[in-house]
Amino acid sequence: MARQTLVVRTVAELRQAVKRFREVQETVALVPTMGALHDGHITLVRQARQRASRVVTTIFVNPTQFAPTEDLAKYPRTEAADLARLRDVGCDLLYAPDVSQIYPQGFATTVSLAGPAQAGLEDRFRPSHFAGVATVVTKLFCQSGADIALFGEKDYQQLCVVTQMARDLDLPITVVGVPTVREADGLAMSSRNRYLTPQQRAQAPLLHRTLRQVADDVIKGADIETALASGRGAIAAGGFELDYLEARQAVSLAPVTSLAEGPVRLLVAARLGATRLIDNIGVEAARR
Repeated sequence: MARQTLVVRTVAELRQAVKRFREVQETVALVPTMGALHDGHITLVRQARQRASRVVTTIFVNPTQFAPTEDLAKYPRTEAADLARLRDVGCDLLYAPDVSQIYPQGFATTVSLAGPAQAGLEDRFRPSHFAGVATVVTKLFCQSGADIALFGEKDYQQLCVVTQMARDLDLPITVVGVPTVREADGLAMSSRNRYLTPQQRAQAPLLHRTLRQVADDVIKGADIETALASGRGAIAAGGFELDYLEARQAVSLAPVTSLAEGPVRLLVAARLGATRLIDNIGVEAARR
């Protein structure tokens, strides 16, 4: 039987609901999303249920993390279907605010970032993106008062940025990274996958295969830059327009030249037609 999921749309309603949880000493886990939920999101909710007494999922398509060249209006909005999935998986509370709840008239404060947010990866192609992410996530942390927040490792730089931000600002919340959920052929699950044509969908798993090949080459002793160059060539030959394929230290996201500087993370972003895909893997994890 599906669990009842309470839907709230204002900060006051959210805080009142969380207050009721706290009155009976229940812990709270937060799963921030922009909706259009897929199995990767649902895995986060399942993990949250294992880690806390109550689960709050948020759906908010955050305008401040979209660049002027990105079409905010076309981002998929599927709240009814999302709510049905959340009920099935046992989410206690859906917080689905409108823009005025997050950015009321006169809003003028943002979070300034350095460190992993300026690693020359996603920030090189979407320079305003992480400022928007950090600001909205800080607000969601403060509004919910959650004990833990769960983020998927697919958006690995985002996970690093949010983790650093919570630590630097002494926010009383633990950020938990959850391994990427993949399709059977290795493609990382993403709301953007729905935009791929059948031909592009068949091409898309090349990103993950290439990451695994680069990791395998490095583990076997290949020079990291040589392995990356080979991977970049394979991605381009596979019909992608490559933004980056990089090897970085897994916490700081600083460039690395050997496994001795690890743990090492491989990160990639590339376009198939109009669809931009990202993925990453840990090199040391690829040994297993």
